[in-house]
Amino acid sequence: MLGPTNTGKTHLAIERMCAHSSGAIGFPLRLLAREVYERVCAIKGADKVALITGEERIEPKHARYLLCTVEAMPVSADLAFVGIDEVQLGADRERGHIFTDRMLNARGREETMLLGSATIEPMVRALLPEAEIITRPRFSTLSHSGAKKLSRIPPRSALVAFSAEQVYAVAEMLRRFRGGAAVVMGALSPETRNKQVALYQSGEVDYLVATDAIGMGLNLDIDHVAFAGLSKFDGQRQRRLTTAEMAQIAGRAGRHQRDGTFGTLAGSGSHDAAFTADEIYAIEEHRFAPLTRLYWREPEPDCSSLGSLIADLSRPPTSRALALAPEAIDLAVLKRLAEEPEIAARVRGSAQVTRLWAVCCLPDFRQYGAENHARFVARLWQDLADGTLGSDYIARSIAELDNPAGDIDTLQMRIAAIRSWTYIAQRPDWVLAREEMAARARAAEARLSDALHARLTERFVNRRTAVLMKRLGSDAALLPVTLDGDEVRVDGEPIGHLAGFRFRVDPQARLADRKLLLAAAERHLPELRARRADALLASLADEAAGFELAGTQLCWDGEMIARLGEGRSRLVPRVMLDKTLDGLAGEQQRALEAGLAKWLGSAFAALEPLARIDAASSDPATGPQLRALLIRLVDAGGILERDGAGLDQLQPGQRKLLTRLGVRVGTLDLFVPELLRPAALGAWRSLKAVGGATLPAPVPSMPPVIPLTAKAGPPPGYRSLGKQALRIDMAEKLLRGAHEARMAAGGKGFVLDPARAVSTGLSTASYAGLLRLGGFRAAVPQPLAAGRFGPPRPLLWRWQPLRRALPDRATVPAPAVPGNVFAELLR
Repeated sequence: MLGPTNTGKTHLAIERMCAHSSGAIGFPLRLLAREVYERVCAIKGADKVALITGEERIEPKHARYLLCTVEAMPVSADLAFVGIDEVQLGADRERGHIFTDRMLNARGREETMLLGSATIEPMVRALLPEAEIITRPRFSTLSHSGAKKLSRIPPRSALVAFSAEQVYAVAEMLRRFRGGAAVVMGALSPETRNKQVALYQSGEVDYLVATDAIGMGLNLDIDHVAFAGLSKFDGQRQRRLTTAEMAQIAGRAGRHQRDGTFGTLAGSGSHDAAFTADEIYAIEEHRFAPLTRLYWREPEPDCSSLGSLIADLSRPPTSRALALAPEAIDLAVLKRLAEEPEIAARVRGSAQVTRLWAVCCLPDFRQYGAENHARFVARLWQDLADGTLGSDYIARSIAELDNPAGDIDTLQMRIAAIRSWTYIAQRPDWVLAREEMAARARAAEARLSDALHARLTERFVNRRTAVLMKRLGSDAALLPVTLDGDEVRVDGEPIGHLAGFRFRVDPQARLADRKLLLAAAERHLPELRARRADALLASLADEAAGFELAGTQLCWDGEMIARLGEGRSRLVPRVMLDKTLDGLAGEQQRALEAGLAKWLGSAFAALEPLARIDAASSDPATGPQLRALLIRLVDAGGILERDGAGLDQLQPGQRKLLTRLGVRVGTLDLFVPELLRPAALGAWRSLKAVGGATLPAPVPSMPPVIPLTAKAGPPPGYRSLGKQALRIDMAEKLLRGAHEARMAAGGKGFVLDPARAVSTGLSTASYAGLLRLGGFRAAVPQPLAAGRFGPPRPLLWRWQPLRRALPDRATVPAPAVPGNVFAELLR
């Protein structure tokens, strides 16, 4: 059965095989064998169908239908039907001799069908004169459409390049301007190619960028094929494609009754990216130069010795229609190993020679070349020469490659390496626990293939742009816009998010897309914002609703929705909604203002003691002296230095009222203990920010002592003591303890135990500074007389009324006595 692409040859072969009691079809690609295997399983049942490739074997016990790669075909099996696909590949330099052998020797008991291009017809007549040749016309028309710029390539097109770099470059341009493309290359694993093809076939992307790998039997929904170049490197030199190769690739356009077109990609930079008139005529009319020879190599060489094996594999054919196949990599590896004295000396007898030849036939999946591949085969042979490969060794080798991290090139290299182990694990005479090791290798290859598919999709597919290009048209209002949490989606693709009530375009969006995204979203944002406002109102009573005060800004889920302004009093600010809420209905805005004001009242509940003081400062009965003090105390947030506060002018009754208001009169400060908490200090900081003042942020947990930098002042609620800051209420406790020790001493010098101060984290130098601020002075004891021994005498402290001048020089202690543990207090 000969003819161009899209003639239904493979479909007919499947029907003919299923009409027989048994059969096998050999395909050029594992991908095609897997595709047809699934089709035949649906017809005959999985228990009757086998898949046999170099890397995968699914062989039910009673299988009668075999789908294979050509290399893995059981040539001598007794089957009613045998089919071989793409037999024109007998002219391929690398694999041609295998196709030629199958064409000459693989036979079905009842029917044998050879499928391929019409170019092989002369070779079939010469080698198989008894064969019946049937040709079939193409179902659809294939026509040339000229060169097109990338921006004018129509949807459902395949763009063909002949290097990985060019494939990536074209795919990247399509991602930017058309939303992305699927990528198909020969270097990809079959699983990855399947997933990329599915990405295209599903319509998620409208473009496919591929090498000539798509020319071999991939049935795709392609309307147009654009060539980015017309030359490729064939392993030996850079050459122009033959017209038959061009037609094989261009023939992917148009399926069944739908016509297809082909052309070139304008502006690709390739010097030969233009079809000649003769090439266009040949492709459109399916007229190509016939093949004049096929490659052949002895299919059953003499394995009695290495010399006879190499001689048979190098022997030319006797038929004039056949030519000796160029030295393939398996023969090149065999010759290199035969030159190794250690290997040649150990290979004795036909069984050993046959086994070595089977090892040399391991495909070079990694494309390392004969020299490097020979080293890998030599290491493998060393393990296989005397037995089988251990499970631990294979499992460890697979585990080293089973790592889905890395970029596209890294994953491709790992997949190529794991395919070698997948091939090895399929051999029952090479591997112990074959089923288990083969399953591990296939699972690792599947994981790597999934990771590679994800990297390719991530790099070359911009789903958002693809959706916009497909669905937007001239009216953005036609696009379905939904809100998924905070994320705004257009036709299921995220285009931005609502931060509070403000729409923010995805920062990864290209500049050219921003207008489209905004146009699509703005038509639907009022409705989405109204729903968010309802959700905000419902969550106002929830303490964990995500509200917070950041200065004068009232934030919800990290985004400002209102700000504080001056209100009717110093402690009751006004709530002003952000401009992003202007689009809400008036009733909804008023409800939000009322709800936020209520929430703010609960957030400012920690300032209730300050509110009582503020109310007392407005009461005429309080007295002018106390009212002045209370006003200053409110302005200071409930913390005021005692010095200059006017405390001495208060009457005893006013002092009692001050105490009833919760104000503690300390040695150094007047303060309200309830206001020395993070919530109260944070609320006070927000109130001061309304008036334009900037206060340091409060310390979250309010520890007794915190370190201070040279430039930073103390945060609210703390007093500076050099390199440390001490919380005001703790300073009062330490000073009160010192006064209690003074009273107990009856006015004489007294000893202070610094343990309490040190336990809070206060250094002795900071403790000494606090005592000096409180009016305490230390006297240095006389040192022990000469010849007397014992512990040093402790420092004696005395108290003098506070004077805000510099310390009296007479009270400055002399240098500390060496060995005195309290000497630091004098520094």
